Amino acid sequence: MQLVHELAEAYAAKYSSSPDVLLEENEQFTLKNHPHANMHSGAVQGKFLEMISRLLNPRKILEIGTFTGFSALCLAKGLKPEGWIDTIEIRGDDAATAKGYFDRSENKDQIRLHVGDAKEIIPGLEPGWDLVFIDADKVSYIAYYELTLPLISSGSWILADNVLFHGQVFENPPKGKNPAAIQAFNDYVAADQRVEHVLITLRDGLMLIRKK
Repeated sequence: MQLVHELAEAYAAKYSSSPDVLLEENEQFTLKNHPHANMHSGAVQGKFLEMISRLLNPRKILEIGTFTGFSALCLAKGLKPEGWIDTIEIRGDDAATAKGYFDRSENKDQIRLHVGDAKEIIPGLEPGWDLVFIDADKVSYIAYYELTLPLISSGSWILADNVLFHGQVFENPPKGKNPAAIQAFNDYVAADQRVEHVLITLRDGLMLIRKK
């Protein structure tokens, strides 16, 4: 299901600031070469992530699901000078691609790439993130949420991507493990009194969650 009309997508891109040269290269490489290019964040969402990061000016960011590095590069732009982003990718090939772009970024010394299972890596990281971005395997969204929410302070943020999952969450009940898992996550957050949240219809749906 096409969630946003292609003319609206094009119009939004036209009236959004363009990605820098490195981001543009990363986007074009991913779209042309990756078998799962649909997982790419896209220029408009990337700029949104950058703007959120610049607004929050975080010292520490955690990203769960690096893919080819586009979103981490966007998020890193808002870091405090002494800050860093921990980004985790389970697939070695995607991590290697991302590292190639990270090494060329002006924020290269602030990006810490971890390769492996996020559920095993997160407990070994320094907690207290100001911003967490969840964009990994959908069946683990609740697990990632519960691994990170207790480790962030009041007023810190979690962003979860793909919370509309191609419109498949609109089915009742959703069919397939991924849309069912996303629906379960959305219901879980909606019932959680520890947070306030808003679901925005950007690209494939983005949930903004603030810890009370």
